[in-house]
Amino acid sequence: MLKVGITGGIGSGKTTVCKVFEVLGIPVFYADKAAKLIMHEDPLLRDEIKRSFGRESYLPSGELNRKHISAIVFNDNVQLAKLNAIVHPAVFRAFEVWAKAQQGALYVLKEAALLFESDSFKMCDRSVLVKSPEALKIDRIVDRDQTTAEEVKLRMKRQYSDEKKEKLADHIIINAEQTLLIPQILDLHKYFISISHDH
Repeated sequence: MLKVGITGGIGSGKTTVCKVFEVLGIPVFYADKAAKLIMHEDPLLRDEIKRSFGRESYLPSGELNRKHISAIVFNDNVQLAKLNAIVHPAVFRAFEVWAKAQQGALYVLKEAALLFESDSFKMCDRSVLVKSPEALKIDRIVDRDQTTAEEVKLRMKRQYSDEKKEKLADHIIINAEQTLLIPQILDLHKYFISISHDH
């Protein structure tokens, strides 16, 4: 099974690109959604999070206390790395189980904001970077999340720059207003189908 990782900076439009692949019949594993689910459902992971970040990491209802976790990791790279070291391996395992279940698919996509930062691109056969101009990314997120440009820039700083990601990516999709998106996706789709029988 050919596994393709897809990523992009915040506001790059990687989810939009993934939706097009889904229309083409390609199953997509959304790593960030999976992480949220696993943090609720995996008892071993819950225990580890409580051990590392305190019992108040979960609300009495059993839900993850996002405010508590965010307050700890937001401005502390050491604590953020600690959280990622707990959560990422569980997501990697979930992806492998999910991919095995996609029998009959031509190939599968793994969408992950931190594909390169978490090293999970190494579990994929090919990787795709969705790129957008910074100003456009900021406008999209300000609009989507009703936040400020300053807040968006802070969030961007916590991810690799596009330049750094470009060096690691096998393919690049440009998602800018003056560039047609669908033809780029169709070209990659054809290419992935052509190499899928080798995997």
